[in-house]
Amino acid sequence: MRKFLVSLLFIVGLGFALLNMPSLATQGTYDSVVVDFRENLSETEITQRVGELAAQFQTEARLNSEFSLGDHVYVVEGDSRLLEQLKKSDLTKATEYIEPNYIYQAYGVPNDPDYSKQWNLRSINVEQAWTENRGEGITVAVIDTGVSLVPDLEKTEFVKGYDFVGDRPEANDDVGHGTHVAGTIAQSTNNGYGVAGIAYNAKIMPIKVLAANGGGTIADIAEGIRFAADNGADVINMSLGGGGESRLMQEAIDYAYKKDVVIIAAAGNASQNSASYPARYPKVIGVSAIDSAGAKAPYSNFGAGVDIAAPGGAESGGILQETIDPESGQAIFADYKGTSMAAPHVAGVAALVKATGVKEPAEILQVLKQSAQTIKEDPFNHYGAGYLNAGEAVREAVKGKITVKDFFRWVRDNGYLNPRFWIDGGTIAILPKVAMVLGSYLLAFFLRNYFPFGWSWSLSSGLIMGSSGLFFLKGFYIFDLSQAPFRIMGSSLPEMGNALNGSAALNPLFASVLIPLGLMLLIAGTEVGKRFGVGLSLGVASCLAVNAILSPMVWGLGSGVLAQGFLIVNAILCFALAKLMLKDPVTA
Repeated sequence: MRKFLVSLLFIVGLGFALLNMPSLATQGTYDSVVVDFRENLSETEITQRVGELAAQFQTEARLNSEFSLGDHVYVVEGDSRLLEQLKKSDLTKATEYIEPNYIYQAYGVPNDPDYSKQWNLRSINVEQAWTENRGEGITVAVIDTGVSLVPDLEKTEFVKGYDFVGDRPEANDDVGHGTHVAGTIAQSTNNGYGVAGIAYNAKIMPIKVLAANGGGTIADIAEGIRFAADNGADVINMSLGGGGESRLMQEAIDYAYKKDVVIIAAAGNASQNSASYPARYPKVIGVSAIDSAGAKAPYSNFGAGVDIAAPGGAESGGILQETIDPESGQAIFADYKGTSMAAPHVAGVAALVKATGVKEPAEILQVLKQSAQTIKEDPFNHYGAGYLNAGEAVREAVKGKITVKDFFRWVRDNGYLNPRFWIDGGTIAILPKVAMVLGSYLLAFFLRNYFPFGWSWSLSSGLIMGSSGLFFLKGFYIFDLSQAPFRIMGSSLPEMGNALNGSAALNPLFASVLIPLGLMLLIAGTEVGKRFGVGLSLGVASCLAVNAILSPMVWGLGSGVLAQGFLIVNAILCFALAKLMLKDPVTA
């Protein structure tokens, strides 16, 4: 009895809270409805249906365009109320689907005034990637000439770094190279100033290993790699290199790699057939450079060690970021060219990929390669796996899984955060579901004196499955997978036919006493089975009764008195079946 009261109070409280809470976000917006008529209908039949629609709902259905004629796609002006009315009408028998004609927007463009000059960011499809994340929670170590805090990096978060050239904690830049690289990765973005960065919500760890003359020792670079790995770096960018292989460097790379740090390096600017070190090491992602037209930059190394290509600039245009003037030390906007500029593009995208939850460096490299725009003719390996594509990389990373952002977007777009959408109709109408669950518990409460057993989870499971199902799963999705399993899991037994057939009308087989009767004959011989069977029968009775009152629509019977009578009769039969099962003793 206590469980029943707790469940009842929970359901009532949930319904009350949903009815009274304010909307927390805007659902997907639309001001028209798509009506897709079945393709096997004749033009005469469609004309007749369009006329009936206009007469019944006082609105005009029009072809979306001249190209919609073959698919019979019509658009009707209206909101969620009209959508729900259309879905409950006989029109569903002549249509493949009726759905909102959602209004989509262009991907967000940063308000940085010089973003339009950053051809490189648009060429890697970064705006699509930003719809998923901006590198939140990821730290990128810039192992370079240091990083200076220019104005367009003021809103970028920095973590503790180190100057291995001067052996001091402050890793300031004195030539501008490292600051420019850091800008490509995480320049402060949407700050109304300057330019944008790729993973602009990521953190930068400045590590200085190159002196003012641009040179640095293997010992300092190796220590910088270990420092980054030991201090929480997720990604390392090294826009540097040379011709000598080093065991010390290899050990440092292996050390960081084992800590799941993604290591990226520039292929080199000597136009040679093989990347320089450290890009050439197996556990480092080597990056060659392309120009604004997508061709290999004239200076870029190629061949062995090149894993992917990214914008590095050429005579047609360089990579614009804010850095410092090496002569005066003042902040300037400058367009640099080189594989040094290409590598941080990959580092920034690796940060976006890692922010989706992909952790291991090998997996991230696989994502980058699979998402790259492949080049058919590349006999000398100018481009590795192809052109870097940030949008596709993030899409590949989240394929087959739900991120936190995906979940909240789904909650928003499907109306869960807007109670009026639930009530007026949309993915789920909450009030009928609450009524079905409450009705099933009230029916069980009415029969409580007949119970040879107490309230139990098996009884409650049957009540839920028969009345509302796990309705909150309806409309749930995982990228690139069918929604059908979630529609089925989110349906009660009488609604299973709707989920299977994709129709708004109840299937007379599922919305009847037949399936509860069949289950009773199969599972009522055990105590648990009997409890579940009683709950299922009462749940189905409640579901059918609520549908008979609110939306009596049965396939083959229409939505009038005939359908209503069918549902009421079967609701009574299900109640009688539950009562009969309670009188029948358990035999096993």
